[in-house]
Amino acid sequence: MSARHTRRSARPSWGAIRGGSISAEPRINDRIRVPEVRLVGPSGEQVGIVPLAKALELAQEYDLDLVEVAANARPPVCKLMDYGKFKYESAMKAREARKNQAHTVIKEMKLRPKIDPHDYDTKKGHVVRFLKQGDKVKITIMFRGREQSRPELGYRLLQRLAEDVQDLGFVESNPKQDGRNMIMVLGPHKKKTEAMAEAREAQAARKAEAKANPGRSQNASEAEVEAPAEEPAEA
Repeated sequence: MSARHTRRSARPSWGAIRGGSISAEPRINDRIRVPEVRLVGPSGEQVGIVPLAKALELAQEYDLDLVEVAANARPPVCKLMDYGKFKYESAMKAREARKNQAHTVIKEMKLRPKIDPHDYDTKKGHVVRFLKQGDKVKITIMFRGREQSRPELGYRLLQRLAEDVQDLGFVESNPKQDGRNMIMVLGPHKKKTEAMAEAREAQAARKAEAKANPGRSQNASEAEVEAPAEEPAEA
């Protein structure tokens, strides 16, 4: 038997280490204890039902592992593969799936009913950024003192904000009073996964441009430094 089969067969199973607990790993090579298996070849071709000894012999000839992929079938289905490579590729796919997984995030933005124009533009800019990222935004209008008797001020402000960002988001939860506050939730038109994909594309484009023109930013900076200062105007 090859060194591959000797090494893998000699390794104790996880169930043995844990005192008999069920292992999540499939049985491979000499750990398979059935008289015959339904064999699948390295390229996915159906070999058919063969004795276990014959399947192990083929695995040795191909220098591959015999892996039980469907233990509950009768007989069990086994496939010839490089099990170490299979585990590595599976781990990489799982890692990439977690990386691309979209998590729903709710951002919060707080405003006062009598907010000044500059602060409003700043707050709106944050809301725009959140919606572009594919996140929901909870808008909270905070009333203080006598402002609590003028809820229409908060309602009009929320309507104005919803109209200003309607190209990026929609009103998911209409304005409603919550104690001293008034709350509205905006949802993005763009899905989180789409926003993440666009962000990665934009980042890749910036890197490609920087690689293609490595001296552009440096030359621009040097030009600014070398540019002569203007002569002061005469009185």
